[in-house]
Amino acid sequence: MCWPPGRAERKFAGVSHIDVTTLDNGGADKVTELCERTGVAISALGFYPNLLDPDRETADAAAAHLHQVIEAAPKLGLTRVNSFVGRDWKLTVDENWPRFLEVWRPLVKHAEEHGVFIGIENCPMLFTADEWPGGKNLFTSPAIWRRAFEELDSDHFGLNYDPSHFILLDIDPIAPLEEFASKLFHVHAKDLAIDEAALAEHGRFDFPKQWHLPRIPGFGEIDWGAFFAELIRVGYRGDVAIEVEDETFGPTLEDRQRALRTAGNVLRPFVG
Repeated sequence: MCWPPGRAERKFAGVSHIDVTTLDNGGADKVTELCERTGVAISALGFYPNLLDPDRETADAAAAHLHQVIEAAPKLGLTRVNSFVGRDWKLTVDENWPRFLEVWRPLVKHAEEHGVFIGIENCPMLFTADEWPGGKNLFTSPAIWRRAFEELDSDHFGLNYDPSHFILLDIDPIAPLEEFASKLFHVHAKDLAIDEAALAEHGRFDFPKQWHLPRIPGFGEIDWGAFFAELIRVGYRGDVAIEVEDETFGPTLEDRQRALRTAGNVLRPFVG
């Protein structure tokens, strides 16, 4: 994660494992040496702001920082950067579209110039009152991806594919893999459970926090054997990052490590 240094109000935001604002070649060498010494590999750099925030100052600052993240990737020998497209959550998809193209055309060009492939995660960012009603990330569905990839046609603009978000949206998480195989730049392994009793109580138009729960792979509704079978069939050979947002395991580092080990045990038969 490569957020700007400092605190952030949103959960899971603000983490700065690598400070790209000060990263020079010497700093990059230190990161590489640390990875080699500890046996850790970096699959991609991540920064997930709202680049279409209606507050232009906030959006412009996010875009400027994403430029720095893109520039940092090749210093670390990486070709992948993951992010959100962003969205003005009070406007429709069509109303957001001109600004999406205005903001993202230069970002994608910058990525092309640095040999970087930007993967956009398909999280709707529509969970709480401040994200209502449209959510803060435009890139949520195959219909939107198809339109975006037609109008912003670049080999360096694709997907950071997270199947768990499709469970929330009642979309088959496996079906889009074939059509968008060439756009699969990075994959998240996260599951999701629907609390049917809570859903019956609150209804699908209430905040999803009321009736859904992020889980580790194997503890939600995704058929991971079928998912990996299709992922391999369509030719994906990239990285798969287990994403731990499963609060049922507990809040401590030890709890998260146990969740990671458990998820690894679930997925290992499918990845060799």
